[in-house]
Amino acid sequence: ILGLYKGIGSPMMGLTFINAIVFGVHGQAMRMLGRDTPTNQFLAGAAAGAIQSVICCPIELAKTRLQMQGTGEKKVSGGRRLYKNSMDCLWRIYQREGLRGINRGMVTTFVRETPAFGVYFLAYDVQTRALGCEPNAPYTIPKLLFAGGMSGIVCWISTYPVDVIKSRLQADGVGGVNRYSGIRDCVRQSVQKEGWRVFTRGLTSTLLRAFPVNAAIFATVTLVLTYAQEAEAGAGPATCEPLPPPPHQTQLQPQPQSQVSSF
Repeated sequence: ILGLYKGIGSPMMGLTFINAIVFGVHGQAMRMLGRDTPTNQFLAGAAAGAIQSVICCPIELAKTRLQMQGTGEKKVSGGRRLYKNSMDCLWRIYQREGLRGINRGMVTTFVRETPAFGVYFLAYDVQTRALGCEPNAPYTIPKLLFAGGMSGIVCWISTYPVDVIKSRLQADGVGGVNRYSGIRDCVRQSVQKEGWRVFTRGLTSTLLRAFPVNAAIFATVTLVLTYAQEAEAGAGPATCEPLPPPPHQTQLQPQPQSQVSSF
């Protein structure tokens, strides 16, 4: 059973920082853009995705290498595993390959994350407007959960082929064998050996994961912002659970300079 959770330490280690960057940059970008429009939601999300790629790439590299320990680099002399944990994995990669090794797959990560997060926030904004996620509207929280989950699905579908190439490049070199000379070579070899369907391999399991994860993320962020803003205004609810305001209103309300960004 523990094998199903191989590599879980890396995403857990960076998930807090990634979400803090994503929602913090998105909120700041929306304030700079001034108007809450679908186009600005896309631009703010794209900016957030681009910036968080710097952290996302090494984290996903460590996760991929830890998950691949059963193929080629599983054990070294004495029966010990090559990597003890995520930090040890990154440190060993740095010792062997330097900063270039730590940033393996950075270009594809950037190409994936920039439009993906633009689509992510755009889809959420469009859906919350269409569903009528207004204050005191009925079933607001279920609507937010649905909008967040569907946004995650749309986000992954839009850039999944890039993720396939990114994952293959980051896994390349496991066992001491390098198969790809670059992004173009990886695409060429993958298509030659497995056809165009290679770009949808694993998509079903990814989408099954995307819906609950992103539903929880967006609903949680909205609720946390609601509580924080009501407490700041001195009008926090006494006993009743608050209904979150629409995300496009939450993100643009003026905040004191000392307030920390969402998450």
